[in-house]
Amino acid sequence: MFKLLKQSKKSLARLAILDTAHGKVSSPFFMPIATKAAIKSLTVEDVKSMGAEIILSNTYHNYLKPGLKILQKFGGLHDFMQSDLPILTDSGGYQVFSLANLRKIKGDNIEFQSHLDGSKHILNPKKVIDIQVALNSDIMMVLDECIGLPAKREDAVKALERTTRWAEQAFSYKEKLNKKSAKIKKQLLFGIVQGADFEDLRLRSADELTKLAFDGFAIGGLAVGETNEVMYKVLKYTAPVLPANKPRYLMGVGYPENIIEAVKLGVDMFDCVIPTREARHGKLYLPLGKTILNKGKLKYKTIQITNSQFFSDIKPINQTNLKNYSLSYLHHLFKTQEPLALKLATLNNLKFYLDLMKEIRQAIKKGEI
Repeated sequence: MFKLLKQSKKSLARLAILDTAHGKVSSPFFMPIATKAAIKSLTVEDVKSMGAEIILSNTYHNYLKPGLKILQKFGGLHDFMQSDLPILTDSGGYQVFSLANLRKIKGDNIEFQSHLDGSKHILNPKKVIDIQVALNSDIMMVLDECIGLPAKREDAVKALERTTRWAEQAFSYKEKLNKKSAKIKKQLLFGIVQGADFEDLRLRSADELTKLAFDGFAIGGLAVGETNEVMYKVLKYTAPVLPANKPRYLMGVGYPENIIEAVKLGVDMFDCVIPTREARHGKLYLPLGKTILNKGKLKYKTIQITNSQFFSDIKPINQTNLKNYSLSYLHHLFKTQEPLALKLATLNNLKFYLDLMKEIRQAIKKGEI
């Protein structure tokens, strides 16, 4: 399922292959986000052609719309969105917990109102598994409680204990389903480590979760307002205690600097809205030379394409997938609010992120990271 190919001698970075029901994925890797069964302005073929080997979709949004009846007619997300790539689905917990005024927790049930039409729904550890079974995702996430940082210790303890309890319920339920269905058995299930920025709580969470034979482990509760220093501190004492023979997933991260630092600390998997969201606002990620990394060091810049300096700039947007389009043209598209602007900017940024991961893998292979 997870085959380690090389362990760096310079850091905790490693090369590996993750085997899923819909194919193999080279790690470390970045997952473009298809929140509502679509990558903003792109097709799956677009991201596949740029080197994406896996994408992420959102359980909460797909559950509300189009809804499980439609998705079950298609046998899951893959046929619905015409994706032959592996798909990871999050649990929907983060979105539900962010609905502060629209949800209540009663025991192990989260009662919430849809942000779309106010309809009432219930999520719990078992239902989240059932939904992801209907989505037929390759990697499922357990329901967890993610709290923001900084956090009070008492709140972090409560969230940790709830997360562990829910993980135990989800794992036990998935084991029962595995015995009934070979198809469900192929779906991987990850646990999620919580504990805010308290070292003893993170270690406790990791210890409790690794007693369960999850297929992989995520580090949750980061990229929620903390500084990079805090993020790296948490990773330094959390990642090494997670099983070396299982993938480690840093949820919701991040900027290029965060990704390369996390790789050095032993993380294998990443997802983030940054490349697509910032593309829609005209912020482009560009390498400073022919490559993004130079002997393991980041060399890149960002530009705001809507700035007047690009009005007559005839240089190509990049030297890879958009070398036939000028910066001047993309500036024009944004200024005239042409939908093509969003597509080209998103193509640029996702190509940058996917190339970054490819170069990181090459750097690990060469012993530069």
